[in-house]
Amino acid sequence: MRVEVHLFATLAAFLPPHGRDGVAELDLPDGCTIADVTHRLGIPPELARVVLVNGRDVGSETPLAAHDVVTIFPPLAGGSVRGAAAQAP
Repeated sequence: MRVEVHLFATLAAFLPPHGRDGVAELDLPDGCTIADVTHRLGIPPELARVVLVNGRDVGSETPLAAHDVVTIFPPLAGGSVRGAAAQAP
């Protein structure tokens, strides 16, 4: 089966050679999961923090189907809870 994978920010470095602009198509055996995709691309599990399949938030053991669109984001940096509380009115 073929799926489309979108990798954002620092994860784009894990694209296969045929990938461009953060996007690659992968041919996978039936029954593959998100964990199989990240392993195949060499993405350490702790770096695949937000994963969407067809725009829906999913877990690493979610099975994929042909023509799915997999979107993977790395951990996002941001402010602290303390900083947010200090800014609250």
